[in-house]
Amino acid sequence: MSDDVPVVGVVGGGQLARMLHQAAISLGVQVVVLDPDPECSAALAGARRVDGTWTSADDLVAFARSGVDVVTFDHELSAPEDLLALEAQSPVPVRPAPATKLAAQDKLHARRTFAALGLAVPAFAEVATWDEVTAFASGHGWPVVLKSARGGYDGRGVWILGEGDAAEGAEVLASGGTFLAEERVAIDHELAVMVARRPSGEVRAWPPFRTTQVDGICTDVTIASPATTSEQAAVTLALDLATQLDLSGVMAVELFVTGGGDIIINEIACRPHNSGHVTMDACITGQFEQHLRAVLDLPLGDTSSIVPAAAMVNILGGASAWDASRLAAALAVEDTTLHLYGKSHRPGRKLGHVNAIATTPHEALHHARAVADALGSA
Repeated sequence: MSDDVPVVGVVGGGQLARMLHQAAISLGVQVVVLDPDPECSAALAGARRVDGTWTSADDLVAFARSGVDVVTFDHELSAPEDLLALEAQSPVPVRPAPATKLAAQDKLHARRTFAALGLAVPAFAEVATWDEVTAFASGHGWPVVLKSARGGYDGRGVWILGEGDAAEGAEVLASGGTFLAEERVAIDHELAVMVARRPSGEVRAWPPFRTTQVDGICTDVTIASPATTSEQAAVTLALDLATQLDLSGVMAVELFVTGGGDIIINEIACRPHNSGHVTMDACITGQFEQHLRAVLDLPLGDTSSIVPAAAMVNILGGASAWDASRLAAALAVEDTTLHLYGKSHRPGRKLGHVNAIATTPHEALHHARAVADALGSA
């Protein structure tokens, strides 16, 4: 780390990098982003931008040599092979390390890793043909969840297929890449646990969140105290996993909870995450400040909730862009904080989120949804 202002290099300049930049200002830390778009969200908020792309190993290495003290990430879109080249040639730490990030980038690798650690995962198998999918279904039932091992997020790269979907399944499998078939788990609800770990070993977790997904996209998150028994077990799992994976930074652990209370791990993300946005206004230390602390190997902040209950709702582009009157109506909703990303309007695009606080999760969610509705969120 430099003697004056620590400089954190972030690969990608999207909304997560934008909010890292906002958190960095209070810490006296500088954020520099690698992004090909001069009008990326982080640059529009004042972060310094280095022109380049995360799909080029040469650009990644040049970025690491540009005067930053550490390299971290806004997303998981760089190829694992390029990240290994970055790690080998970088003069500064890469956090989280490529070996850690691989469990977030490659679903098949993740399933094998989690199973080897003794964690409950959905039944799965690598598949390359529809006959192999059918063979898997003979033991685990229809429908089958077919996933692309790499590249999918927000519902992309996931197909729910029944026995009569042979043509669609065969077309997907023929498109190239590696695929896995999974059993469709009967779940009662979904949880997410955000956890942070610094290289020296200190680890902390936030209170667990209940999440709602629609078409693979997280629509809302609620947080309440105290945690249930299942939620407490989920926190313990996430803390242990952070250590097992040698995490440096913030990680989201997404989980299924069955009707019987069993916890099944679904996916992880080795970076600040949509489900953790609620921590910005509900906890002593939010996920973005904590990620900066962690990758710089600074003491981690207190993750305790400071409110009885809170909720987060994503703001998605509606049929048309909002005007001044809609924005005014949204800002009139009390006990809420609106976070917009500076993105141009497009139907279905994540344009921001709103956090709300209240005495119950239901009340907080009502407030947050009122803001989203005022803006015409999809």
